[in-house]
Amino acid sequence: MPPPPQVRVFTLTHGENSQHKLYRLEKGWILRFVLGPSLMASNVRIFCNHPPNKETRYKRSKYYEVPWRSSTGLSSDRTNLTAEVHMYYAGSFNFFFTADGSDDLKKCNGSGYFLVDPTLHLGPQNEEITMDAIVCQSVITKLLGYFDEWHPRLQVAAESGYNMIHFTPVQELGISNSAYSIRHQLHLSPVYTRPGSSKKYDLDDLENLMQNLNKNLGLMGLSDLVYNHTSKDSPWVLEHPECTFNMDNSSHLRPAYILDRILENFSLEVGKGRWEPDGIPKKISSEKHLDAINNVIRHKVLPTFRLHEFYCVNIEKLMKDFRNAIEQNNTAHHEGGPSEISIIQDPQFRRFKSSIDMKLALRLFNTDRPGVFSRGDRINKCCEALLKEVAALNAVKERELQDHLNVAIGNFIANARWRFINPAGPRLGVVTPDEPLMHGYFAIPKSHEGGVTKEEQMSYEDGAHVMAVNGWVMGDDPLRNFAAPGRNVYLRRELIAWGDSVKLNYGESPADCPYLWKHMEEYTIQSAKIFQGLRLDNCHSTPIHVAEHMLDIARDVRPDLYVIAELFTGSEHLDNLFMNRLGINSLIRESLTAWDSHEQGRLVYRFGGDPVGAFVQPRVRPLVPTMAHALFYDQTHDNECPIEKRSAYDLWPTGAMVAITNCAIGSNRGFDQLVPIHINVVKEKRLYTSWINKHNPERPFINETFGITRGKRVLNRLHYMLAREGYTQVFVDQVDANTVSITRHKPQTHESVVLIARTAFQHPDNPTEQGYIRPIVIQGHIDNIILEGKMKESQQFQYKKDSEYINGLPNYYLDLKESIQPDASSMISISTFPDGDNNEIHFKNFTPGSVVAIKCSLPIQAKNAVLEIRRGLGQFGYMMRSYSGSVIYHDQSHDNSSFRHIVEALDLSDINQCLYRIDQEERDDGYGFGTYNVPNHGPLVYCGLRGMISELSRMRPNNDLGHPLCGNLREGNWLADYIGARLKIHKSLNKLGLWFESIFTHLKKIPRFLVPSYFDAIVTGAYIVLFETAISKMSDFVRDSSTFAKALAMTSLQVVGYTPHARLPFLSPALKPQPRQAFNNNSKQVEEATLSMSAGFPHFGAGYMRNWGRDTFISIRGLLILTGRHEEARHIILAYAGTLRHGLIPNLLNEGKGARYNCRDAVWFWLIAIREYCLLVPDGYNILKDPVARMYPRDDSEPVRPGQVDQPLHDVIQEALSRHAEGVQFRERNAGHQIDDQMSDRGFNNQIGVDWSTGFVFGGTEWNCGTWMDKMGSSEKAGNKGVPATPRDGSAVELVGMCAGVVKWLAEAHHNKQYPHNGVKTSTGKSISFKEWFDLIKTNFEPHFFVSDKTVSSKEANPDLINKKGIYKDTFNATHKWTDYQLRPNFPVAMMACPELFTAQNAWQALGVAGKTLMGPLGMKTLDPSDWAYRGDYNNDDDSTDRNIAKGFNYHQGPEWVWPVGYFLRAKLLFAGKMEAVKKGTLQETKLYINSVLCKHYEEILANPWQGLPELTNSNGQFCHGSCRTQAWSSATILETLYDMSLTDDGSKKTS
Repeated sequence: MPPPPQVRVFTLTHGENSQHKLYRLEKGWILRFVLGPSLMASNVRIFCNHPPNKETRYKRSKYYEVPWRSSTGLSSDRTNLTAEVHMYYAGSFNFFFTADGSDDLKKCNGSGYFLVDPTLHLGPQNEEITMDAIVCQSVITKLLGYFDEWHPRLQVAAESGYNMIHFTPVQELGISNSAYSIRHQLHLSPVYTRPGSSKKYDLDDLENLMQNLNKNLGLMGLSDLVYNHTSKDSPWVLEHPECTFNMDNSSHLRPAYILDRILENFSLEVGKGRWEPDGIPKKISSEKHLDAINNVIRHKVLPTFRLHEFYCVNIEKLMKDFRNAIEQNNTAHHEGGPSEISIIQDPQFRRFKSSIDMKLALRLFNTDRPGVFSRGDRINKCCEALLKEVAALNAVKERELQDHLNVAIGNFIANARWRFINPAGPRLGVVTPDEPLMHGYFAIPKSHEGGVTKEEQMSYEDGAHVMAVNGWVMGDDPLRNFAAPGRNVYLRRELIAWGDSVKLNYGESPADCPYLWKHMEEYTIQSAKIFQGLRLDNCHSTPIHVAEHMLDIARDVRPDLYVIAELFTGSEHLDNLFMNRLGINSLIRESLTAWDSHEQGRLVYRFGGDPVGAFVQPRVRPLVPTMAHALFYDQTHDNECPIEKRSAYDLWPTGAMVAITNCAIGSNRGFDQLVPIHINVVKEKRLYTSWINKHNPERPFINETFGITRGKRVLNRLHYMLAREGYTQVFVDQVDANTVSITRHKPQTHESVVLIARTAFQHPDNPTEQGYIRPIVIQGHIDNIILEGKMKESQQFQYKKDSEYINGLPNYYLDLKESIQPDASSMISISTFPDGDNNEIHFKNFTPGSVVAIKCSLPIQAKNAVLEIRRGLGQFGYMMRSYSGSVIYHDQSHDNSSFRHIVEALDLSDINQCLYRIDQEERDDGYGFGTYNVPNHGPLVYCGLRGMISELSRMRPNNDLGHPLCGNLREGNWLADYIGARLKIHKSLNKLGLWFESIFTHLKKIPRFLVPSYFDAIVTGAYIVLFETAISKMSDFVRDSSTFAKALAMTSLQVVGYTPHARLPFLSPALKPQPRQAFNNNSKQVEEATLSMSAGFPHFGAGYMRNWGRDTFISIRGLLILTGRHEEARHIILAYAGTLRHGLIPNLLNEGKGARYNCRDAVWFWLIAIREYCLLVPDGYNILKDPVARMYPRDDSEPVRPGQVDQPLHDVIQEALSRHAEGVQFRERNAGHQIDDQMSDRGFNNQIGVDWSTGFVFGGTEWNCGTWMDKMGSSEKAGNKGVPATPRDGSAVELVGMCAGVVKWLAEAHHNKQYPHNGVKTSTGKSISFKEWFDLIKTNFEPHFFVSDKTVSSKEANPDLINKKGIYKDTFNATHKWTDYQLRPNFPVAMMACPELFTAQNAWQALGVAGKTLMGPLGMKTLDPSDWAYRGDYNNDDDSTDRNIAKGFNYHQGPEWVWPVGYFLRAKLLFAGKMEAVKKGTLQETKLYINSVLCKHYEEILANPWQGLPELTNSNGQFCHGSCRTQAWSSATILETLYDMSLTDDGSKKTS
């Protein structure tokens, strides 16, 4: 069974154009698009021009829509929407997307490219190879000689281990015989046919030869495409001059052409001695001569040719025309338009033919003038004014031209300096017609020559044949045509010209120059038929739209075309743009750019693969930008000779360093034979030598003994083997200034090849001396030494340049040994450490120019250990291979010892211990464990596997093997031991702990550099199985939901667990079934161990701070009921019920015995939770009959034992409601500093009740804070100690809403005989039914709480305090009246508790205001930013004197809390459904809005190391240091939102 395809995930972002980023894929892979946060609310459509199937041919302009699909089938949750493109074709592909539902490319919202690598085929077996396996040699084709001699000359490459030959252009060359100046693109050069031969070789013969070379010698072919120029003697150009930039179609170049002729004729005059009296001799040899040239050109030559006339207006003619127009009354009377004149350039650039707009001139200058007494005088004055203006404009043009000429002269002098004076230049000496001061920029017919005057005249008469030559411009923008109008490159002499070739003028499309496009299309088709690869010559200067078009044609001929290029853009971003647009597969890189061995080693690592010991990457992972794939040359055919640049001793070690690199590699013919000069593509005429398998071959033959040929064969074959067999990991160690150690590692078998090279960037002073080189350590068993060789010099031979054949140095040779035993080495000695796993390499004869390559593998013990680990990983579902690759470990069995069998027996409480538990929880067990502390990093966030995963998941994508965790794993087995040990101590986890111990026993036996990788694979695999198991034990809703919903549901596992020092009150012994039991290590006995819910981590893990009533019951619906954890929810509801006192549920539970009854809202959240349990859980109403063990049967009771006083839950509920109905006033027990050292004495006095005039519950005082906004001031310095920041006394809106929701539900339950009580009695004894109570609240709610933007309610007591309209008040009848009118995010809680209280349109308006005013990136502002009390950034450590923020006083005065977002979005969704009838589309629009909000929470939960949602953020989503990183109610309410959203797709969702 083939492995499943690799998948790369690309996240779309609003407005992002990723054309400057490089993304590489392979055929058979899948590109999966997902929506980013910025697009969640948009109607996104995505289009791609990659064909949708294998049968469809690629066409660049043809786009196909990529459909969105959901893995859950829920359209409401867009986090799981994916759109997939399957990779069938190699090449470059473009995608774009719209955000408005359109399919119009013009409305594109974002776009990008991706490249798909080609697959190449080699040899008689048509072997498929990757680009990394390419070993290329460049040859200058014209040096191969006659065509029938090519085979033995090309055999040199095959015998040297190369598998690809790069041919310079094979076509007919031009007048200069330069390898890149092609005369005829459609003909094989005739020089390859012997004179007088009857056989005329053509391109068909070449195609046959290339097929033969591939099949018989294993040589692929690659050649150049030259699109940017052609030889100036190309016959087709002379017939079709429109294909060039000439004086007819590019008249803007005329001034540059005239300047060029001026300088050319000046140079000829210098060569004739014409300027010797002015200090310019024929032989230019000093700066003094250049100064004289500069002076003569500026002051004697250029002024006589008046070049400014090409740009200026003929003033005399203009004034005559202007005067005639006035005299003939040709006056322009139109108004508007330009307010000043400008020179209009003559399009043909003739002298004094530029003009101005005469009508405009008449309008602006033919005007009445003061002090004029006659018509003639008036005309004169008008003419004088225009004359002055035009003269000024001409002067501007002259200055602009002079600026250009100054640059041009400077460049002319600089060029002459290089050619005649600079020691590094050719130092030509005498100026001649063939070697002028500077070569010309234009090719002209011989008939045009004869002086500047004639040449200028001929540029008009036969301008089509005056053609601009090509070249390149240093530092120019490659996307701009330097010959185009508006560019002054030729005029300023900025072009480094190639005088033998003219630049081709394609225009914008084939219609602009049909002949040229068709000619080059045929050239491209022929080249693609012949060669498997093409090199784009001068790519950065080739018009990119032309190259696009031609390469599309080439790929139509050969779909798996390999395309390479050299780019000199100077910018990686621009390089990527070219690669993306053109589908370039590899960029040519050069080792000779390195200035020392350290830099060369850096290049090897940069162009190589993953680091040794890299993590195993998942099959599905993000698509990340990559750097360009390299074709790494030890020497290109353009490079200077490395023997001249470095030394003859360096070619062997540099060649070895290139060969060991994990990318395509290349070399130039002559490098291996130690040719000591640069083989020039223009001037070299000698031929290459041929191969012969003969001892001591005679000229013109060579064999493996010439130069380093034999060594390169070994290296090239080694490179091919490493690429083919998967040695994809690389490590580079700079041993010393000249010595580099490079390791290639094969992750499948853990075999390695270590190559050590001693470079010689300068000729060594003592070539036979080694000097000190520090020993290096190699891990594993050394199998053999693949090769060792060194450069040596012989005094018996001396180099003499051959006149006919290119020859190398005979006095340097390679002393090479292959495949020798480790103890037989003459260059190194090996000491094996006592552990048998490590070896120390000592150098004993490692002189400059030495190379050794060592093959090593795992010791047998480590090898067996790896196999055992892989078998263990197979139990997770990994498809792990044996060393041979023939066996796949994919164990899905369920025997008793298998990981999956062990895990399936665990319950969610056990999985909580496996994956999570923070330090406080773990220490609470009393076994001495806490979170694992990583040296130089700190403690992990969890004790369980999730703590490790949080770090590993960040390290893995970037292979961050330098992370302290990796260091800790390499240094010892502490973390591995910790995992098993902490699990083994628990009876239910003992088998799992032993399983980990067993697999980690094998981990301890493998080399330490491999430990992080395998540890990650083990931990990650185990985590995934445990995660999936946990999900499988949850509700259908969770199992069938998105990744986002599952992540939120896992918060349930994080925060719900058992801690012995933060237990829930024991339940009634009469409860059936009995709750879970567990061993309490502190009491040393088995006892009731119901699970409790922490408010959040890291602050609320254990002890009295763990359990909070309010937090628990806000969270219970989302984290327990909707996830199907009904029994845990039941126990928590009943446990808190047992602590009811004063009609309240405690906020801070403290096991019940230390509970505090200082909050008014926990009881209402508890009651709502019971309602939701009854409504959502199968047979949920049975909970109302469950026995509750009352801890405080009376308000003044001491705690009583479980079972001593039991009541059914419905009676406890009734008591809570009755106490509110009657009203209660009490003082907290043990009031004072012993329970709260911040509260003032008055704050311990509390009251609750119902205002029966409205039905609203009320309570609290200005000295306490009984709702969730419960910050008590604590700064004496700032004066807020004992002052509640947000008392919210009176009737808080969410409490009123929850009360209404509860009594409405109970009225219905009583009616259905599910609840035995009908209502309550007031303090006066009056009976009020639940229905009556609800109706009373409903009647009064909107009049008292809604602040209309139209009319003020008649029941509004304080209209002058209204500061924002269209909202619901936060409280009613608060002591501080103005606080009633503050906009806070509490009213949506009331909406979800009892939507019947709200008028739909009012609710929709209020939600709109809240969304606009309060919604932050992740949370909701707790106060309107326009409120005077708003302070958006919370810092509990603030010790300032600012009363508003000191000691975090502003905790709920602006910081953005996450849990209210869930209620807000649910309310928005609910009322959108109601508003749908009013405005069609409201519901869909709201669902998109909700998705746009929630995508940020999705991002957060995935990125958060705690894998949860935070308690709060500071203003605008900024990180808040004092916040819990994962908070129960934050995840719970967002999960509830997803559940409600799912109901809009399918109303039958289940929580069981």
